[in-house]
Amino acid sequence: MSVVSATSRSEASGVSPSPSDFDAEQASAGLIARMEQVPTSRWFVTARIVMGSATFFDAFNALSIAFVLPILVPLWHITPPEIGILIGASYVGQIIGALAFSWGAERYGRIPCAAAATAIYAVMSLACATAWSFNVLLAFRFIQGIGVGGEMPVAATYISELSKAHGRGRFFMLYEMIFPIGLMVTGQVGAILVPLMGWQIMFLIGGIPGLIIALLLLRLPESPRWLIGKGRLAAADAVVRRLEAAASDKSGAALAAPSTETLPQQVEVPQRSRGRWGELLSPAYRGRTLIAWVLWASAYLVANGLNNWMPTLYTTLYHLELTQALRAASLTNVAQVVLVLICALVIDRTGRKFWMMGAFGMGAVTLGILGFGGAKDVSWLIVLGTISYGLIGSIAAVVYLYTPEIYPTRMRAVGTGVATSWLRIASAIGPALIGLMLGKGGGIDSVFLMFAAVAIVGLIAATRMIETRNLRLEEISR
Repeated sequence: MSVVSATSRSEASGVSPSPSDFDAEQASAGLIARMEQVPTSRWFVTARIVMGSATFFDAFNALSIAFVLPILVPLWHITPPEIGILIGASYVGQIIGALAFSWGAERYGRIPCAAAATAIYAVMSLACATAWSFNVLLAFRFIQGIGVGGEMPVAATYISELSKAHGRGRFFMLYEMIFPIGLMVTGQVGAILVPLMGWQIMFLIGGIPGLIIALLLLRLPESPRWLIGKGRLAAADAVVRRLEAAASDKSGAALAAPSTETLPQQVEVPQRSRGRWGELLSPAYRGRTLIAWVLWASAYLVANGLNNWMPTLYTTLYHLELTQALRAASLTNVAQVVLVLICALVIDRTGRKFWMMGAFGMGAVTLGILGFGGAKDVSWLIVLGTISYGLIGSIAAVVYLYTPEIYPTRMRAVGTGVATSWLRIASAIGPALIGLMLGKGGGIDSVFLMFAAVAIVGLIAATRMIETRNLRLEEISR
């Protein structure tokens, strides 16, 4: 639980607990218990849709460059190393955004930070549509990356904190499906509209709706768990009452009446209830933190390396026509949506650990086949590359479920944000590394062998995960 036990604090300090400490602790525990008892209602669906819409266009803006490059490469005479730099620039910005906005989410709340990040990536998407040179687009993509990187960890933290222990995997993964759906739609839109309307259309679509969504985000209530962690019990109680009222309206019968006591507007929050960066590597959390970082880096180096390069590989190495190349590349995101849907339906049975082990293992096999000669035939590349991305892409969704679960509320956004920064580092290195390998005459086989090796590293890390299914967040983080 976010508010630390009054008894344990007093034992540590040698000071007897005051009645107000016990009252605040009991009130906090009562609020958490009420949240766990509230049935899923239209309110939860609305929150998931609004926050999910921000995530949808986060995905759209993250991938849009892949469907712009096949036109810009010959138009601006961009070299393979420059392609890698342009793709990687966004991810460098995303590192800054992930760290800055996750810190802000712990200090100022989940909702304002999610809205601000969404507004940044929307405005800069419109700016990208006006770019007139490689260097200008590079600068705009870097700044846009700050917003793209900031939205996802904060959104994942918010949705996780709304979820109940039983069925949290399915609840969260159905929200998380919005990201691969966004990638899939990006692929389909890019394949159809870019040849017809030009590369700017991708950035216009990515920007205009985002400004509207940023305003809608500000209408969502703050996370009750964050409010409890900040000692704002009255505000948390007001949000929980909204959830209970929405559930009562759905069922037609009132829930068990909550306590009618008046909760304080603000209670004292102990120092340990304020998350610190260094606590991620403290003895209590070091093991789970390091494993999470390896999972993020492994999954996204492969997933975003494939996702961002496939359209360009199809046109430059395999000489497919633009429309054929974009359609072939868009299949990878269709495969990801299918596998994430399957994952959402079974994740609370299989658990997080065994899904990741299976997906990393099978992904290593398919990538290895491509590395040992399968990539010489474009048909094999389309089939095995699509399957590989679907498998590793499902892991990229599960780590967003898993990471917020393994930390307490006081450091959940920071823990998730720092973990996603490894996503950005890997995603910046991966595409740039592919560009260097191809630019220096390395064969495509070596690229897929590298991907297979990274998937094996992820598999090893997955065997060391802790299992979190059907446990309250407060139980996992004790």
